[in-house]
Amino acid sequence: MRLTTKGRYAVTAMLDLALHGDQGPVSLADISARQEISLSYLEQLFSRLRRHKLVTSIRGPGGGYRLSREADSVFIAEVVDAVSESLDTTRCGNKGDCQNGEKCLTHHLWSDLSDQIHQFLSDISLGDLMRKREIQVVADRQNRRHSEGDSQTINTERLTDQAPA
Repeated sequence: MRLTTKGRYAVTAMLDLALHGDQGPVSLADISARQEISLSYLEQLFSRLRRHKLVTSIRGPGGGYRLSREADSVFIAEVVDAVSESLDTTRCGNKGDCQNGEKCLTHHLWSDLSDQIHQFLSDISLGDLMRKREIQVVADRQNRRHSEGDSQTINTERLTDQAPA
C-alpha cells in the first residue's frame, strides 16, 4: 500500500476539525499549528474536501471550516478518495498490464489487498477515531501545546508593545 502524505494529512486535518468543531468553525491556521502541516498545503486539501462536500467553509471574522455532516457519518476512505489518493497496491494502477501488457502472476493478490484496505477504511468514521482514548490523549497534548504557544505569543507581543522607543 502506498498511502502518501496527501492522504495522511487530509485524514489528520479532518480528525482535528472533528475534534474541535464543537467550538465553532475551525481555522486552517489552528489546524496547521496543532498538526504542524503547512497552511498552503491545508488550503489545497480543503479545497478538494469542500468540492467533495465533506466540509463547509464559513467566511468572515471567526470563520473557518466545519464538517458538512456528523463525524460518525464521515468515513476515512471518503477523505482519502476526496484528495485523489490511491490505495492501489498493484504496480500497474490496477490496469492489469503489469507484465508486458498483461496481468502478472500476483496481480489479483495485490488488487484484492487494495480492496481490503479500502473496505477497512470505509468502516472507520471520524467519530470512531474521536472516541479512541489514545487519540484523545494526543489531542489534549496538542491543545495544551497550542494554548501555551498562543500565550507565549501574546506575552511577547505585550513586551514588544511596552519596549521603550
